[in-house]
Amino acid sequence: MAERDLNRRRLLQTSLALGGLGLAGCATGPRAPRITGLSAQDIPPVLAPVRAHPDRLFDITVCLRPFRAKGPRIEAEQIGDTLVVHNYGHGGSGWSLSWGSANMAMQLALGNSPAEIAVIGCGAIGLTSAIMAQRAGTKVTIYARDLLPQTRSARATGSWTPDSRIALKEPAGPKFGEVWEQMARFSFKTYRQYLGLPGTPVEFTDRYSLSDEPFEQVREEAEKLDTLGFATYMDRIRDITPRSQDLPAGATPFPTRYVRRSQNMQFNIAGYAHTLMTDFFSAGGKFVRKQFRSPNELTQLKEKVVINCPGYAARDWWKDESLTPVRGQIAWLIPQPEVNYGFNYKNISILSRRDGIVVQDLNGGDMRGYNVSGELADRAEADNAVNTIAEMYSRFRV
Repeated sequence: MAERDLNRRRLLQTSLALGGLGLAGCATGPRAPRITGLSAQDIPPVLAPVRAHPDRLFDITVCLRPFRAKGPRIEAEQIGDTLVVHNYGHGGSGWSLSWGSANMAMQLALGNSPAEIAVIGCGAIGLTSAIMAQRAGTKVTIYARDLLPQTRSARATGSWTPDSRIALKEPAGPKFGEVWEQMARFSFKTYRQYLGLPGTPVEFTDRYSLSDEPFEQVREEAEKLDTLGFATYMDRIRDITPRSQDLPAGATPFPTRYVRRSQNMQFNIAGYAHTLMTDFFSAGGKFVRKQFRSPNELTQLKEKVVINCPGYAARDWWKDESLTPVRGQIAWLIPQPEVNYGFNYKNISILSRRDGIVVQDLNGGDMRGYNVSGELADRAEADNAVNTIAEMYSRFRV
């Protein structure tokens, strides 16, 4: 009996020892290789590939950006007994500068302490102007042909790009940089109110610039394409703009020699538009479907203070020939919730939004689409952009 007990104890000790070795083996098993040159907090996350196939395109949209060489028109004029405050001409920066621009327009509109304000237009600029006027304590009615989902603003990329085609250096002059900075900072601060809300109307995501050539060379080549001299002001707000970082080889699955990562704010426009419209109507806002054909028609409104936000339509109904169209096309791939980043490869831009994956052909730089007013979709352009991305993903390291 004593011998059997001793044998059982030895067997138990051996089993425990072997079990311990097994657990130790699990604890010290293979690990992912270390990425040299990066601290732990800078190692990129696992990236899911975009399913880039032309047969996954479900829509192609085109919009005309309302570019104005001197920068946005934010000024007041009197038409009969009606004070009209203009707020249009933001180029490719309408969503980004909307709150700061609306704040400036509202300050002009409140000079007469009106109890009621009319807003013309229900795009990004019109709706934010209306909400700002409501927050100042006025009753607001929007007069427009369409609600936001049917406007050109709904066809925008949805990125924080506050100086995209905002002005030309020479016509805008040196003082416009200060005005731009005020708009950009006010807008950026206001967007913080929409971070973390249900539906994620606004969020930050990683962006990757991919190149087989040094980025300095890429920048020089892009500058050669800018024959008009577009103004750039991002250096003025570097303190609120997340830094970019060049990543070492092998840090990401992208196959290019050079990879640069940054973080950027984006607007999931379908959800964000719904949030803004809900805010406007819940605060007592009214919408009247109306199309204007002459500035004098504004004097027939019951409101005697009007904030005019027609976007590119101002070229026709206000006869403002200072507006130049800049055509932009977006090809839409079916959404992929697991893809939470954007990138630029061979001047093809990808941005994953909640309502679809945005694909844009940016070849030609800021001059692409300049003074082009056609809004017909180009399927060949969309297919070429998607196929370019598909080629890159064929070499994606998984």
